Amino acid sequence: MASGTPIIRQINWLALAFQLCVFVAMVFLFQFLQVGAPSLMAIAAYLVLVYFLRFFLAKYHRYGMMFIKRNDFEHAIPYFESSYAYFQEKPWLDRFRAIFLLSSSRISYKEMALVNIAYCYSQLGNGAQAKAYYEQALKEFPDSAIAKAGLNMMNAAGKEEAE
Repeated sequence: MASGTPIIRQINWLALAFQLCVFVAMVFLFQFLQVGAPSLMAIAAYLVLVYFLRFFLAKYHRYGMMFIKRNDFEHAIPYFESSYAYFQEKPWLDRFRAIFLLSSSRISYKEMALVNIAYCYSQLGNGAQAKAYYEQALKEFPDSAIAKAGLNMMNAAGKEEAE
């Protein structure tokens, strides 16, 4: 389902290499167990593993993204807030997401939650809330290129309205 909503994916290549190692280990495991078509079994097992890890551990983020793709920004916000709270309570899960979620994302789920909330508010026309969340993202993640770009865009839009 294609939508006009921009989706930004920043890849952590080291995490991607780790995922490849997990896959290769699964191939060897299925070869050791003498399962027919070990590569196909490893692909299937890997996809099932990734699906279940993300289904259960990153469910709030997944639901928020589902609503963003539908351009239903109002309903996406509570899911991103829940995602932020979940990963706030379990910082180790977010920090080691490459291992526990097999995620190759360079940015954390907490950072994603904050910038997604800000984006949703900006799409709903609530610039003050959007700026507040972009600023919170920069406070917690000073190198967040997405939050910097979003805040710059909000500030530029504010200057144009003033003129």
